[in-house]
Amino acid sequence: MSAKRLNLAARLGVWSAHHRKKAILGWLLFVVLATVVGGATGTVTADDDEMGTGDSARAAKILKDAGIDEPAAELVMVSARTADGWREAAADLAAAIEKTGGTTRVEPPLPSKDGKDALLRFALKGDSDQAADRVDPVLDAVDRAREAGAAHGIAVHQFGDASSEKFLKDLLADDLKKAEFMAVPLALAILLVAFGAVVAALLPVGLALTACVAAFGLLGLASHAVHMAETTYSVMFLMGLAVGVDYCLFYLRRERDERAAGHDAETALRIAAATSGRAVLVSGLTVMVAMAGMFLSGLLLFKGFAVATILVVCVAMLGSVTVLPALLSWLGDRIDAGRIPFLNRRAKKGVHASGTLAGSLVKPVLARPKVFAVASAGLLLALAAPALGMKTEQLGLEKQFGSDARLSVAYREITDEFPGGPAPARVVVHADDIGAAPVRDGLRTLTAKAGEGAELTLHKAANVAEIEVPLPGTGSDAAARKALDDLRSDVRDFRADTRADGLEAHVGGELAGSRDFTDRLGEGIVPVFLFIAAVTFLLMLLSFRSVVIAVTSIALNLLSVGAAYGVMTAVFQHGWGASLIGSEKVGAIESWMPLFVLVVLFGLSMDYHVFVVSRIREARDQGLDNRAAIREGISRTAGAVTGAAVIMVAVFAVFGMLSMQDMQQMGVGLGVAVLLDATVVRMILLPSLMTLLGERNWHTPRGLRWLPQVSHGETPTEPPARVRVPA
Repeated sequence: MSAKRLNLAARLGVWSAHHRKKAILGWLLFVVLATVVGGATGTVTADDDEMGTGDSARAAKILKDAGIDEPAAELVMVSARTADGWREAAADLAAAIEKTGGTTRVEPPLPSKDGKDALLRFALKGDSDQAADRVDPVLDAVDRAREAGAAHGIAVHQFGDASSEKFLKDLLADDLKKAEFMAVPLALAILLVAFGAVVAALLPVGLALTACVAAFGLLGLASHAVHMAETTYSVMFLMGLAVGVDYCLFYLRRERDERAAGHDAETALRIAAATSGRAVLVSGLTVMVAMAGMFLSGLLLFKGFAVATILVVCVAMLGSVTVLPALLSWLGDRIDAGRIPFLNRRAKKGVHASGTLAGSLVKPVLARPKVFAVASAGLLLALAAPALGMKTEQLGLEKQFGSDARLSVAYREITDEFPGGPAPARVVVHADDIGAAPVRDGLRTLTAKAGEGAELTLHKAANVAEIEVPLPGTGSDAAARKALDDLRSDVRDFRADTRADGLEAHVGGELAGSRDFTDRLGEGIVPVFLFIAAVTFLLMLLSFRSVVIAVTSIALNLLSVGAAYGVMTAVFQHGWGASLIGSEKVGAIESWMPLFVLVVLFGLSMDYHVFVVSRIREARDQGLDNRAAIREGISRTAGAVTGAAVIMVAVFAVFGMLSMQDMQQMGVGLGVAVLLDATVVRMILLPSLMTLLGERNWHTPRGLRWLPQVSHGETPTEPPARVRVPA
């Protein structure tokens, strides 16, 4: 094969092998520069106001534009066994809090109806966005009061803006460290089993980690244009490690297979570049374009996810087709250094043993394709069934951390005795003249309609008014939602009845923001899905020149996504088996999870699909009939797909065991979907479906025969390109 006929991946691999010093040093320089630049520019984290949408976001924008910064409010409840038994403890605690010097004056204790509890209310001084960094002295004072009161039957619970934000930041940092320390050794252990050699196992992990480091630096730079949520970095590491290891595994496994089949080092490397390297490029491009669909959601959270995942997948993909061939060329057969007894059978035998077991397992599937197609599709549909009753909501802090977490207990105790306290609704009104008689009268009427506990605050200099409205129940249950709907109806009437220039009135608050966010997601998931489906169809059509392959790709991906939805709903909404993974029933799925899982799985599923179907098409182009090509493709890719899937599932499982509910849902959903996709879908449903379709798999409609013919393999008997490989 002449150099001009090599595909892009093969040309990159050959160049990298010819110039391995440049490729390796260039990669290291890129990683260092990306890290230094990202560290120098810093990272911009999105605040809560930026993450919002709809009516609640407009309310927050009025306050922000007016320069009104709501101080970080804190609530501390002191409970005693008898009425008024809290007085001395509450007085001492109030004095200790004020003594820290970082808070406003503590308001007089507010007793509960039975007199056994009292609520202390105060706020932290200074910028509310930085309050979590200044709350430690207050937390220490409350902890001392809690310890002192325990001996006298006094219970102390704290919940507020700063304390919950502090808890969240610390938990995210601990979880990310836990994920790093658990995921990397797991991936390394799996690769040791897969390759049976220390060097071959270290190479994919090392390359994936350097890709993550470089992407973290680039993300810091990108965060100045698109502000990032705290969870974005965990998601980025999850995707980077899983995808980076997978891409290297596909490439390395093909090179090892060709060497074991008897080809010399340069030919094996060129074949791996032309086949697996090409599959990595197609898969990486598909993943990145699929991730770009998240921009259509219109939400900053998903824009951040899109930027992060596109960056890390792009870096991992480029590393796999550039520096990996250089490293393989440099190492040569030393890639098998550090052999582990009983695991590196291929190196000892020197034969092409890959696919023997898979070839035996796929025989009955190809012999009775209808039975296996119906059975596997039925299994996936059964797993997807619970998703028909899926409920989504923006999980509050009390659900995120688990019912036993101190913050969750405090929230529950405070809302039980003082409904609406931690999470009131907030009506924000702006007018050209907030003191005008019609506006003033309307505000008094609206405050009266809002019910007991509603407080009106005027900011005359900014022409802004706020009405804080406590919500009944827990602040997020059915009673609270009904109260919020009534309040929004009253605000609409206020806008219609009050005639004033420049009048705006919007309802914000935690519950309002959650409902607006969920509603926006419901509107955004359809265009995102249509975009991803269209892009997947076009990329598969261009790659394989087959409408049937393109359509079946989308159908199989949807089955994987549906199964993931069903398992998440069963485990986290209904609580089936939740205790087995250290979680619990929360009654709903995190609102952003369905859209995120849809996009990520559509992208990740293409890893396996492109890799497997490319190998089948390669065998087909070499003259095998449809059934024989399917058996050859499945047999030869089974080891790599299984190894890649086990690594991905292991990484996702680590996130499924973290502390936060949304991380658990993401880990379980993605892990189950990848496991099913690599086993049931790619090893059973795909071959049985392609067998039933027969030659229609490869038919190109007359109107599409202008599409370019894409090579899916390389014939090793043709003159090889010169590649320097050490003896």
